[in-house]
Amino acid sequence: MTMIEKEWAERVRAAVATRTPLCLRGGGSKDFFGCTLAGERFDLRANRGVVAYEPTELVVTVCAGTPLAELEAVLADKGQYLAFEPPHFGPGATVGGCVAAGLSGPRRASAGAVRDFMLGVKLLDGRGEVLRFGGQVMKNVAGYDVSRLVAGSLGTLGILLEVSLKVLPRPVAEATLRFELDEASALQRVNEWGGQPLPVSATLWQDGVLHLRLSGAEAAVQAACARLGGEALDDATAQALWTAAREQTLPGFALEEGEVLWRLSLPSTAPALGLPGRQLVEWGGAQRWFAGAIDAQAVCARAVELGGHATAFRGGDRAAGVFQPLAAPLAVVHRRLKQAFDPAGIFNPDRLYPEL
Repeated sequence: MTMIEKEWAERVRAAVATRTPLCLRGGGSKDFFGCTLAGERFDLRANRGVVAYEPTELVVTVCAGTPLAELEAVLADKGQYLAFEPPHFGPGATVGGCVAAGLSGPRRASAGAVRDFMLGVKLLDGRGEVLRFGGQVMKNVAGYDVSRLVAGSLGTLGILLEVSLKVLPRPVAEATLRFELDEASALQRVNEWGGQPLPVSATLWQDGVLHLRLSGAEAAVQAACARLGGEALDDATAQALWTAAREQTLPGFALEEGEVLWRLSLPSTAPALGLPGRQLVEWGGAQRWFAGAIDAQAVCARAVELGGHATAFRGGDRAAGVFQPLAAPLAVVHRRLKQAFDPAGIFNPDRLYPEL
C-alpha cells in the first residue's frame, strides 16, 4: 500500500468505528448528479498520476484523482483518446469522477459506454481493505466483472484508487453533416442509417436540425458524405458543436426557474416524447434530453410507456430521488452489493438510491 492508501484506510476504519458517513469527492464537477450529497467531505484529489501507459497495447492505468484533462492530454500526445468521450462539466473533473458517474458523451452509441472500456480497478472498501479486480488486458471474464460494476456506482461501493482503461487511436478523418428535419423524420433517418455500413459516430437533433458525425478512414467518410448529402460543417464549427453537446452548454440544456433536465433512455425507435418542453435527441434516438416544468411521475410514466426509464439529471428536489425506482429484484441486488463492499454504509449514503 502507498502512504496515501494507508492514510485513507485508517480514516475509513475510524469512520466505521464512529459510524461517520463519508462524502467521497474529487473535483466536484459532478456534484449536481445523483441524490443529495451527505457526510464528512473526503477529498480524493491527492491520489493522482499516470501509473502505466503502453500506447502499443492501447491501455492506460491511472490514479483516480488524476485530472481528466491531464489524462486526455497524455493520450492525445500519442494520437489516442477515450472513445466514450466523457463529459467534464468543469475544469476540476477527475478520472475517478468520470468512472464513478458513468457518463458518456456523443460517441457512446457507436463506441460504447464507460463500463465497456474498464479493464481493472484498485478499490478501498468499507473495511479499509485494498482490493484489486481485473487487470490491464482485454480478456474473457470468468466470475464477477467488478471493474465494470463500479462504473456509475457514484462512490457508493468504495474509494477508487486506480483504474485501467482501454484507449483507442483517434479517427483518421471526421465530418459533420447538417440536415433540416422534424423530430419524427430525424428519428426515422438515424435508425435507417444505423442499420447501414456507414461510419456514424454521433447524432444530435434539436429545434428541427439533425447533425450527423462520421468518423473513420478518409475514403469511408468521403463516400458517406457523398451518399448522404446534407450541409457540411467546417472543422472548427463541428468541433465546437460536439464539445457543447458533450458539456451540455447548448441552449437546450439551459434551465429556467422551476425546470428540470430529464435524461430518458429509450429504444432508438421510440416515437417522440410528446411532452411540453424542450428536447434534444442523441445516440441515434436512444438518449432523449427533455427540459421543462412537469410532474416527475408524468415523465417517468411516459418513459416506461415508451420502453425505457428516466433520470432527473439536473434541477428539482434531489432529496426525493433522481433515478427511476428499481424493480424489487434489482433493489435486492443493489442492497446486497452495498452490504458486501460497504457493510457499515459510510460511503456516499443515499447518493445513488435512497436507503440503498
